[in-house]
Amino acid sequence: MSLSDCKYGSNTHMDYTHSLHSLPMAENYGKRPVRTSFEVNTNLDIKWSLRNLRSISKVKVVSFLMGLTLTFLITASYILTWDRKGLLLTPSPYQLRPVVILTSTAAAEAPSGNDLIDMKLLAKNISSKLEYTPRKVPDEKDVVGTDSNLFSVFPRHFLHGIKSPCWYEEFSSERSTDLYRRNLFTRRSKTFKTVCDHLRTNFQQHLFHRGSKVFRLRCLPYFYIIGQPKCGTTDLFHRLLLHPEVKFNTMKEPHWWTRRRFGYIRFKDGFQESFPVEDYLDLFDLAAQNIQEGISGNASGDHRTLITGEASASTMWDNQAWSYLPSDREGAKPPFLAQDFIHTVQPGAKILIMLRDPVERLYSDYLYFTTANKSAEDFHQKVVGSVYLFQSCLSEGSLRSCVYNISLFNSMPVRLHLGMYIIFLLDWLTVFNREQILVLRLEDYAANLEVTIKKVFDFLSALCRSRGRQRSPNGPSLTPGGEQMGTWVLCFQPPETFSGNFTNPLIINWLVC
Repeated sequence: MSLSDCKYGSNTHMDYTHSLHSLPMAENYGKRPVRTSFEVNTNLDIKWSLRNLRSISKVKVVSFLMGLTLTFLITASYILTWDRKGLLLTPSPYQLRPVVILTSTAAAEAPSGNDLIDMKLLAKNISSKLEYTPRKVPDEKDVVGTDSNLFSVFPRHFLHGIKSPCWYEEFSSERSTDLYRRNLFTRRSKTFKTVCDHLRTNFQQHLFHRGSKVFRLRCLPYFYIIGQPKCGTTDLFHRLLLHPEVKFNTMKEPHWWTRRRFGYIRFKDGFQESFPVEDYLDLFDLAAQNIQEGISGNASGDHRTLITGEASASTMWDNQAWSYLPSDREGAKPPFLAQDFIHTVQPGAKILIMLRDPVERLYSDYLYFTTANKSAEDFHQKVVGSVYLFQSCLSEGSLRSCVYNISLFNSMPVRLHLGMYIIFLLDWLTVFNREQILVLRLEDYAANLEVTIKKVFDFLSALCRSRGRQRSPNGPSLTPGGEQMGTWVLCFQPPETFSGNFTNPLIINWLVC
C-alpha cells in the first residue's frame, strides 16, 4: 500500500459510512411497510449510492495523484543531489565518473559494459601505472637550506668506538637551572617526565670536562623502526627493550621527523608548537649518560655498545607537513621527504620496516581510528569509497603522485594508501642502501618469533642473548567479510627493473593494496 493510500484510506471509509447513515432514507429503511412503490424507492437508493461512490472515487484519485506527484518530486530532488550525497563520506577533490566497483559475487552476475569497472580492470589500470621513475633526490645543500639552524646542531662526524651516533656538545652552566623543565615531550608523556626528573638529579656527574669547558654527550638513534602503522612495530620495539644494549630508550613514537618539528601533533588539530631539536635529543639522554659511564670507565661492562633507537610508525610514509607550510611550489608531491633529512644527518642509520597483509593492516587501522559504529559492512563501504577516489586520481596522475597527494589522503574514508608499500620503500632506497634496510613481515614475526628477533639483532650487530621462552605476539586476525574483502587485495608482479633491488619474496606479493 502506498503512503497516499495509508493517509487517505481510513478517512474515506469513515466519511462514506457516515454519509449513508445520515440520509433519511437509510434511517427509515426497513421500518416502513412494504408498498407498491418499493421498486421505485430502491432505484432511487441505488442511484444515490452510485452518485456518492463516484464522489468518493474522485477523492481517492485526487489523493493518489497528489501522493504520486510528491513521490516524484522527492525522487527527482534526490537524484539531482546524488553527486554530493553518494557513498563517498567526504568531499572529493576530483570530478568522478560514474563507476561501479564490483565485489567477487556481483561481478559474475553483472552485465559487461563501458560504464562498469571491476577489480580486474582496476588492477590493470594500476599495473599500467607501476612504471617507477626514481624521484630526483634533492641536493644536500638544498636539504640543509630548509633549516640551517637545525643542521648546525649535528656534527659532520660522530665519535669513533661508540656504536650509537653520539658527539660532545658544549654545555653552559646557565642551562642547568631549567634542565628538561621546558622540554615539550615531558608535557605529553608522564613516563618521560619521570625519566627527566631522574636524569636531572645526577646530571652533573655525567658531564665531560676538558680544560675550562664542559661537555655533555648527545646521541641520535642508531636504528629507526619507520613503519608501517598496525604492523606490529610496538610489539617489536618493546621486545627489543628487553635486550641490555637497547633497554635505555625511553619513548617509542616521538614522531619528530615527520610532525612535531614542524609544530603538528595531529594535523586535524592545526599548528600547535614546534618541538626543537634539543627536545628530541633529550629523549636519548638516558642512553647517553650510560654510554658516558662506559667511556669514563665508571660502569661494569662495555656501555659503548649501547644502542639508541625509536619507532615512529609515521616516518616511512608521512610527509603531510610540507603541505601546511608556506610555499610557492606547485604540485602534489612534497619537495623533501623525511628520509632526506635523516640521511643528511646520519647516512649510516639502520632502518627497520614491519609490513603486514595490506587488507589486514587496513582493517586493523580502521578499528583503531574509528570511534563509533564499527562493522564489517561499514568498513567495506569506506574501502569502496576510497578505491573509487583513488581510481579517479589515477585517471589523471601517476601512482606515486596519488600516493603522496594530500588532498586525496584527506578525502579518503580509510587510509588505503598506507598499504602501497612499494612506493614508500622505493623512495627510501633512493637515499639508503639496501643493506641498511631490514624488511620484516608480521606473519613471519608471529609464526617464528625467535628466528625473527635473531635476524633483527644480527642486523643491529647486537649480541643475541636468550631470555628463555617468550610469549609469542598475537598473529594477524582474519578480517570479517573475508570473501567480500578478498577483491580488494591488488597484488602485482614488479617490473623486471625492480628485481635487482628486491630479493625478499614479500615485496613481490605486497606491492599495492
